[in-house]
Amino acid sequence: MATEQEIAAMRRALAIAATPGVALGPNPRVGAVILDASGQPVAEGYHRGAGTPHAEVDALRHAGAAARDATVVVTLEPCNHLGRTGSCAAALIEAGIKRVVFAQTDISQLAAGGSQALSRAGVDVEAGVLADEAVAINEVWSFSLRRGRPKVTWKFAATLDGRSAAADGTSQWISGAEARADVHALRAECDAILVGTGTVLVDNPRLTVRDSSGEPLAVERQPLRAVMGLRALPGCAAVLDHAAPTIVLRTREPTEALDRLTGAGCFHVWLEGGPRLAAAFLVAGLVDEVIAYVAPVLLGSGSSAVADLRIATIDAAIRLHLVDLTRIGDDVRLRLRGPD
Repeated sequence: MATEQEIAAMRRALAIAATPGVALGPNPRVGAVILDASGQPVAEGYHRGAGTPHAEVDALRHAGAAARDATVVVTLEPCNHLGRTGSCAAALIEAGIKRVVFAQTDISQLAAGGSQALSRAGVDVEAGVLADEAVAINEVWSFSLRRGRPKVTWKFAATLDGRSAAADGTSQWISGAEARADVHALRAECDAILVGTGTVLVDNPRLTVRDSSGEPLAVERQPLRAVMGLRALPGCAAVLDHAAPTIVLRTREPTEALDRLTGAGCFHVWLEGGPRLAAAFLVAGLVDEVIAYVAPVLLGSGSSAVADLRIATIDAAIRLHLVDLTRIGDDVRLRLRGPD
């Protein structure tokens, strides 16, 4: 059973795993603390993004000779594969670590098995300490590994009477400037922004993360721009410029599109397509989260936020679960969890 010092060290490891500025993908955020034989911390480290040392290796470098016969407390099971940074399990064994305490089990096919490798080498291993907290830090990464596909967040803006565009097709701007800035901040947390070819042909969006003046934000990376559908895009389409990478998915099937995005290394997809694309994902059961900006505006006619969902009776309605409600300027942002 984990000691009080080890639990305290795990809380510290969780805190440094969530260090501001660390890229959210494609690798999980991980923190590690090394304790000496008396339970006192001697070093710590955290993962700073793909291609950088993993948390355990970062901590070992800071500990030096003090790592021998020490305990490593880490938020994720040490990896057991030879990637760009090598096996953390092997590094811990080589450093002479006596005990490893970790929170979340690594279920990825490439990296799993570190605890078994450590045990075979005679290292004492304890798993599951503050596991729920560790999963919460890497909620999207964990979700994607469990489901075998990216998490899908559908974002839309609508009037108080549920319209996403006026009768003449105009939709800029339903929500206020503060809400639009909030959208860009949330976009930056995702791996891909997905729309249909219809949205590109009608609105010609840039689908980048920008500031209030329209300039690209200084983010770690611009999300991948993904366009799905069978219609050809004009060469002058804004999504084909050099502001961010773009992938064109020649399909109308949500499952096929997500398979392609999984292969492209995406864990979190931000769905911004029009009503028909949103309906396709909802009918397929592939919307996991909804972020809706409701503006104090009335239109009375125009396009609905979502197209036909093939629902004929109230008993068949898709019911969502409210997670958060926040006022942003004069708009209200609803964050809802998809149907279970």
